Amino acid sequence: MDTIGNFITVIRNAQMAGHHKVDTPSSKVREGIARVLKQKGFIRDFRIAKDNKQGFIRVYLKYTKEGRPLIDVIRRVSRPGLRKYVDVDNIPEVRSGYGVSILSTNKGIMSDKEARENKVGGEVMLKVW
Repeated sequence: MDTIGNFITVIRNAQMAGHHKVDTPSSKVREGIARVLKQKGFIRDFRIAKDNKQGFIRVYLKYTKEGRPLIDVIRRVSRPGLRKYVDVDNIPEVRSGYGVSILSTNKGIMSDKEARENKVGGEVMLKVW
């Protein structure tokens, strides 16, 4: 099962329905993705709640004054059947810098800009704009 694909589908569906928050099971990878989305201004905030099981992550979505979601497109690049790895020189730039690539590196989950600054490559998980 593709948990990252499920995570972005939940976010995409919640935005299409106009929800202001969405809950999904928590994991370190999902927390890292949410952290990058918050840093880049695509979501308002996120919270991790613990329970007796896995816990869950609540993502607070962000909209424009007109009510359009800030995330136009959130797309999975590397998937379970076809992984996409890049070195630091080949990290993709999304929409001439207006979007962000989210990478899983050996130093954690980070944006394309952070990966270039730290001079690390890794698996390109998502593209967001």
